[in-house]
Amino acid sequence: MQSGWRVGVIFGIPLFIDNSWFLIVLLMTFAYGSDLLNKGFPFPVAAVVGLMMALLLFGSVLLHELGHSLVARRQGIQVNSIKLFLFGGIASIDKESKTPGQAFQVAIAGPLVSFILFLCLSLLTTLLPTQTVIAEAVGIIAQINLVLTLFNLIPGLPLDGGQVLKALVWKITGSRAQGVRWAARVGQLLGWMAITIGIYAYLSTQQFTYLWFSLLGWFAVRNAGAYNRVSDLQDAIASLKAKDASVREFKVIDATLTLRTFADQQLLHEDKSLVYFAASNGRYRGMVSLEDLRQIERSQWETMTLAEVAHPLLDVPHVREETPLSKVITDLEENELRRITVLSPADAVAGTIDRGDVVRALAKRLNFPISEAIIDRIKEEGAYPSGLQLASIARNSE
Repeated sequence: MQSGWRVGVIFGIPLFIDNSWFLIVLLMTFAYGSDLLNKGFPFPVAAVVGLMMALLLFGSVLLHELGHSLVARRQGIQVNSIKLFLFGGIASIDKESKTPGQAFQVAIAGPLVSFILFLCLSLLTTLLPTQTVIAEAVGIIAQINLVLTLFNLIPGLPLDGGQVLKALVWKITGSRAQGVRWAARVGQLLGWMAITIGIYAYLSTQQFTYLWFSLLGWFAVRNAGAYNRVSDLQDAIASLKAKDASVREFKVIDATLTLRTFADQQLLHEDKSLVYFAASNGRYRGMVSLEDLRQIERSQWETMTLAEVAHPLLDVPHVREETPLSKVITDLEENELRRITVLSPADAVAGTIDRGDVVRALAKRLNFPISEAIIDRIKEEGAYPSGLQLASIARNSE
């Protein structure tokens, strides 16, 4: 679920603002207003224009993100939202571009929009009367858009320049994962440089502004690390098949049993939910749905057999043992399934997979320790831990 305040829709894309956005608007209003006061403008004018400049800045950020979003949408990629927050904005897209060329187009679109805004606003300042508050405001916003362009072209993730670098490395190496890793490493390096320079400058000058520079560096380091982790997850997902995650958390029951006998012998004695498959004469007859049993009149339980209510295996949601794990994850999410059946080449039941099994398999591949208590909670809730966007990552791993 998207966090923040939904404030509208633009070009069919939901627009959100984070709580931190209000703080930065106040700070920018104060900063711009104070600058205008120092230049001799009256306080009411300075306050109103300061607020308008803060809003125009975020309008520029919004147009920047729209540049990314509209190019992505032209490539058939769904744009889930645009969110404005403390450090600017971010467009949430459903998946990555299919080719490095398309990825480059999406990445460069934002800075290109900001540069065009800089040119247009700079031209506008030449047409406005000089020494006026409007000319002053337009000139500042023009310069900010130039800074926004140049800053975003710094070649390190999570900035647009990092996305451009990723696309270039992807093109050269043929590997999207290599592109992400190179761009993330550069982003982390630049982030640590910003943190170091900011702290040193603050200690040398005692000017609080330089700590803001360090804060931006920390933001870059943190997000570049997140890109690395996502890349590791993509590699792990791409390397696994359904058979690597499937478990035998199911029982095979005699298909000739009546529903009453089945309930008495199995359901009343199980301490956790299992999946049941009915079989007879060495053949699977299908999956037994406990929900179906609840819909059948109890008077019929004495005579109706499991074979009569079992769903044929090929009619239930299923994958093959060699099916990529990315498709398993996608099927679970898109079809809102709690689990999926894994079939062998002979159409026998090889296992089942739910979200807990997916997380266990990925943790094992990544050598990441995870307790069975956490796995059990995921199984019980039927949802991944908050922040683990496996469905989106899986789509980009296919």
